[in-house]
Amino acid sequence: MAIPPELLLGRWLHAHEEDTQDEMVFRPAAGKFPPARGRRGLDLKPDGSYAELRPGRDDRPEERAGRWTVEADDWLVVETESGASRRAMRIVAADGDAIVVRKPERE
Repeated sequence: MAIPPELLLGRWLHAHEEDTQDEMVFRPAAGKFPPARGRRGLDLKPDGSYAELRPGRDDRPEERAGRWTVEADDWLVVETESGASRRAMRIVAADGDAIVVRKPERE
């Protein structure tokens, strides 16, 4: 299933309350979320840059910059600017209201 990259643009937060055993759900950051001690997220920009959002020491988001692409039609690939970290997430669904990705398999 080919995922149009424009459906992925924007700032997305991990809605861990909606996760299943196999999938992770991200919702637009402007939405309403239950209280949580920080949330992970992604800010995917039209120029291919991104910021990975992680809870900082005081629960405010810290950003790590990098690049993003969609590969093989349904893989969201993010890489840090330094190239030290590269991650690929298989997109299950994307509709502007949510991005659902497969959780990584554990060995």
